[in-house]
Amino acid sequence: MHEHLQDYIPANGLSQVLKLLEYDNLTVKIKSERKTRHGDYRRLPNGKHQITINSNLNTYRFLITLIHEIAHFEAYKVYGKLIKPHGIEWKRTFQHLMLPFLNPKIFPVSLLPLLAKHFKSPKASSDTDIHLALALKQFDEPNNKTYVFEVPLGHAFKLYNGKVFEMGKKRVKRFECVELKTGRLYLFNPNAEVELLEL
Repeated sequence: MHEHLQDYIPANGLSQVLKLLEYDNLTVKIKSERKTRHGDYRRLPNGKHQITINSNLNTYRFLITLIHEIAHFEAYKVYGKLIKPHGIEWKRTFQHLMLPFLNPKIFPVSLLPLLAKHFKSPKASSDTDIHLALALKQFDEPNNKTYVFEVPLGHAFKLYNGKVFEMGKKRVKRFECVELKTGRLYLFNPNAEVELLEL
């Protein structure tokens, strides 16, 4: 059932991952890219559990996302359905499951310090950890996208959904950007990928 995973995760992590997936009521499905999430976990009406992961993730991000979703399944099994999705029970489960993978046989040495720091208190998404997200993106397939933090002040850029924004000033962590069509103000993570528009 999970043999197709070998194409998506680092080879040295495969046997450990397969052990975590040895449940008859848990399935993993590989999906085409979804812009709003890397993966998700759901309890199905028939009592089974399903994890979906985007197919376009690089092997390291895919592995982190998969363990993130397995942690939801494990936390549900141990603590029940009343826990917060990314509460302390999930955090501890995620840390425990991820620890054996944090070694240079699986991840590049350059990523290990960033991963160690991230997993002291893992967030709901690795994308909110700007330094880790940028480090992981260097392993992505090349594209013509620009990070928001690289967009010059006052310059226009476009999102995947076609909306066009003008770059504004930085707040504490995020950038204020105005949607040109509506004039509404939005806050962007520095590592959001956008398409720079020629003026």
